[in-house]
Amino acid sequence: MTTHYLDFLALIWFLACWGGYTWYSRNRADSRACLSNTLDLYREDWMRVMLKRENRISDASVVGNLERNGAFFASSCLLILAGIITALGYTSEAMEVFATMPFGVVPSREIWELRLVVLMVVFVYAFFKFTWSMRMYNFVAVMIGSAPMPDDSKTSPAAREAFARSAGAICNQAGDTFNLGLRSYYYALAVVAWFIHPLALIAAATLVVYVLYRREFHSDALASLRAGKVFEEANPAGTGDDAKSKN
Repeated sequence: MTTHYLDFLALIWFLACWGGYTWYSRNRADSRACLSNTLDLYREDWMRVMLKRENRISDASVVGNLERNGAFFASSCLLILAGIITALGYTSEAMEVFATMPFGVVPSREIWELRLVVLMVVFVYAFFKFTWSMRMYNFVAVMIGSAPMPDDSKTSPAAREAFARSAGAICNQAGDTFNLGLRSYYYALAVVAWFIHPLALIAAATLVVYVLYRREFHSDALASLRAGKVFEEANPAGTGDDAKSKN
């Protein structure tokens, strides 16, 4: 009974880490520089530059590559889900194999199946995120195909800016959704640690949150991306307020 209590406690902690960090990162991005909101700026600039190009083959190619990334991970989710469903049909055999491992603590059959179901739910969630990201990148491709040409005198500068912002917003949503799907792989690794011990799940979920936080808000990649943008709109003189916007 104590083991069951620890398993459920570990599951609650895992869900709190997943949901809590998702909420935190989404709200923190409104007031602090991170990979998500920095890439949003680059995507909007991409759409503005795209409107100035007559030949947009390169833009369509980039969108196609992004869409294929989502397709790869979505296909991987299906293969993993097939393996998990197969494992559910061979629970007894899998538990016997796991019992021979020196680090394995074999739980009851119900807890073992619960772990597999939780792992399955994580990859189902990831599958839907990746496929929705693919669809939105498809929307971006359509928008690129319908974008006004540089020499189109009937399209006003305001209409071009509105189009760039709209296309950039769809592209940002696609990127953010892909990011949520990719995070699911990290959390799935934490669930794998659950098969070793409930405390391993608690430790792994905490570590995943720490790694995601460091990469999203304090990584070298973020510093490099911010260095490529001049944040002078808020304060053209480049005084203290401008410096704060870079951090």
